[in-house]
Amino acid sequence: MSIPYENRTTDFYHRDDDSGRHPLACSAHLHVHIELFYLLEGKMRAFIDSSEHIVEAGDILIAFPNRVHRFERIEPERYLLFIIHPDLMPEMSEVFAKQTPASPLVKNADSDASLLALLQLMRTIDAPSPYRDVTLKGLLLAFFGRLLDRIELTEPRAEDSHAIREIVNFCSEHFTKNLSLEMLEEALHLSRYYISHLFSDKLNIRFNDYVNSLRVSEACRLLRTTTLSMTDIAERVGFNTLRTFNRSFVKQMGQSPSEYRRRSSAATTTENNEK
Repeated sequence: MSIPYENRTTDFYHRDDDSGRHPLACSAHLHVHIELFYLLEGKMRAFIDSSEHIVEAGDILIAFPNRVHRFERIEPERYLLFIIHPDLMPEMSEVFAKQTPASPLVKNADSDASLLALLQLMRTIDAPSPYRDVTLKGLLLAFFGRLLDRIELTEPRAEDSHAIREIVNFCSEHFTKNLSLEMLEEALHLSRYYISHLFSDKLNIRFNDYVNSLRVSEACRLLRTTTLSMTDIAERVGFNTLRTFNRSFVKQMGQSPSEYRRRSSAATTTENNEK
């Protein structure tokens, strides 16, 4: 089975489906974001890596970064879905990068009124506000601080960690460097040919394209949130030349970095004018 790496260009995404119109079921995928949903109604079957979990109304399910996950419907569902980049909470980045839940399922989360109140506030965060970023960070820290209190976290043992998990974690931590199959081979003690095989057969993406997707994703964030020059951004995310950066960006995003920045800026200006 091929497991695609899902590149996302936004730091924070949420979807409210309290009408049941958009099924939560999805095929296996992974990404550098945290993904969680709160089930309002119905029943789901969730697979995180090789573990299976039954999610019922009132439960929260969380998939840590770079964990293969997919969902299947058992009964028609209504839910709140959140997909969050861990960089929004640098205070917790080590937790999300180096630990894993003994179980990703929080049963009866609806019994914690404070947890649900924070979840409800997170639903409104897209409303335009000059304090949107600081409000979002505060809510996320408060929410995950409370949620993780209810989750047993463990340091994954090497023998329990699938090779793919080790590889994608390493790439996520080192993609801004001159990352190569040789570097992974030396760091992870895995054959470069085996690593290349895993990317092509399991992740359905070439190694270089995967690394570039991480770099472009970070470049998108910098284009939206900073005034750094194109050259500075290219260097910061790991591209050796501006030409390589532009080519990889267009291939993945369908537009140039400059065009992406202009459109992002125009969208922000429109939102501010509509306040």
